[in-house]
Amino acid sequence: MIEAELKAVVREPRAVLRRLEAAHGPGRSEVYRDTYYDAPDGGLMGADHELRIRVVEGADGGSRALLTYKGARVDAASGSKPEHETEVADVEAAHGIVRGLGFVRRLAFEKRCRSYAFGYEGRPMLATLVRVARLDGVFLEVETAVEAAEGLPAALADVRRVMAELGLGDGDFTTELYTDAVARQEGRPDR
Repeated sequence: MIEAELKAVVREPRAVLRRLEAAHGPGRSEVYRDTYYDAPDGGLMGADHELRIRVVEGADGGSRALLTYKGARVDAASGSKPEHETEVADVEAAHGIVRGLGFVRRLAFEKRCRSYAFGYEGRPMLATLVRVARLDGVFLEVETAVEAAEGLPAALADVRRVMAELGLGDGDFTTELYTDAVARQEGRPDR
């Protein structure tokens, strides 16, 4: 599965929020607590791969944990990556397994998210307004998924149209990973 995603810096968060809520209802508020792992020599992240354990805390007090592996970007313009993700029953066991396999914790940070799931042109879409605790600004991620790279251009065109309807254009897009931005903020070298 390839995550067809675009991310943008939101210059007018209230306006985008109003458009999202008018079109898709109140959305879902969640806090993501992300921990990223790497090989001891930095080889995983250095090769543009990601290994993450995420704890998602809902506004209702419930939580769930996800183990995610993302491969290297298959589209430089969007940063879209193959993604494999599964829910884990015991987050501490998942951390133990990842460490036991020799990976080390590289970064951990929190994202406050408001997500909107909807259909567009027959595709399931997810639009998420994001604030990262250590970064300035608000971001918008809009994503869908495709089975193979051949479907990526059409999926990204639909994602781009959704972003345009929300008032975002080419000058707002970024492919910088949150991990790179947080690492830079902490004074760590980029990959």
